[in-house]
Amino acid sequence: MNERINTPISMAEMERRWSAIRAAMKEAKVDVLIAQANNDFVGGYVKYLTDMPATNGYLYTVIFPREGEISAVAQGPFGQDQAFAGLDESPRRGVQRLLGCPSYASIHYASTYDAECALKALEKYNGARIGLLAPGSLSYSFVDYLKKHLSRADFVDATAIVDPIKATKSAEEIELIRRMAALQDACAQAVSQNLRPGLRDMEMVEIARAVATSMGSEQGWYMAASGPVGTAAVMQPPHLQNRVIREGDQFCMLIENSGPGGYYGEIGRTWVLGKASQEMQDEFAFVLEAQKFTLELLKPGADPADIFARYNDFMRRNGRPQENRLYAHGQGYDMVERPLIRHDETLTIGPNMLFAVHPTYVTQRTYSWVCDNWLIDDAGHVEALHKFPQRITEL
Repeated sequence: MNERINTPISMAEMERRWSAIRAAMKEAKVDVLIAQANNDFVGGYVKYLTDMPATNGYLYTVIFPREGEISAVAQGPFGQDQAFAGLDESPRRGVQRLLGCPSYASIHYASTYDAECALKALEKYNGARIGLLAPGSLSYSFVDYLKKHLSRADFVDATAIVDPIKATKSAEEIELIRRMAALQDACAQAVSQNLRPGLRDMEMVEIARAVATSMGSEQGWYMAASGPVGTAAVMQPPHLQNRVIREGDQFCMLIENSGPGGYYGEIGRTWVLGKASQEMQDEFAFVLEAQKFTLELLKPGADPADIFARYNDFMRRNGRPQENRLYAHGQGYDMVERPLIRHDETLTIGPNMLFAVHPTYVTQRTYSWVCDNWLIDDAGHVEALHKFPQRITEL
């Protein structure tokens, strides 16, 4: 099966994760975890546990016990209940029992089908402590069904058990993250080489996406926009990428895709088909200062809420808009992963964490931003992962 898997995670790394999570479960007195996702943008818990992403809106559920076999529920025929003898026999790493059903979120009468399958693997846990990972990502119908049929079980939010483990990257993960950053640099370079008048924003996106796919990316989110210099060309989602690029335009793109192994990062830059205005250059110089200010605070043991408050004080003192959105955050198997740099985060900064830092604001005549990934190493140093120049590229 490793012949088919795109950049498989080693069995040693999978066993490291399982061991660390089971030790944390024991300490928290949680008997079994349930993770569920329907996408591989912010559905990273199921991939973290089994090296298999959820995709295209179909539910994928992982049942991870403190002791015993891992089970999963995925898209399949009615009655599917397949056993795997070895931990490495299935492409869903470590899954020894796979249950399946043809359920779809768009079909209302199928809303409990996945839960009916999961119940077969959870029957012995009636009366146990069942932990839910990122409860907001689990289907309401799924959890409601389980609570009714496992009425003696204690359902708890167990996300805090896994998040510190998942946020701290191993040596194998860091090597794959470096490959992801190199892939994104190549995408940005392809924009520099191919940007020209007459192409639509979406065509530039496809050029970057083709490079990413050729280097092992499976999924990604690409925001882009063009516009005349002297306007705020705010990056847009695919539905709003039909504009034709003209001579003298500015063009910005956020490349937020997964690299080999499924790790997400993001790079964001601005290009100009001609000359950038002095105001664009001045505001870009300031966002680099804002990024640097944040990076100097990203130290092991730091409190994200304190960093966020100090950042907004910095912005206010320099006459720039205060931040009410998410401008810096962890990444990994999720595009957005804890810790977040904002007022409501409780997970402290630690070594071997991956961060995206993207200060951004809009004025009447500029869209000022920069986006890069940074890694905090064992010694607490912050390393820049992207090599593409931090500048407005004039072509």
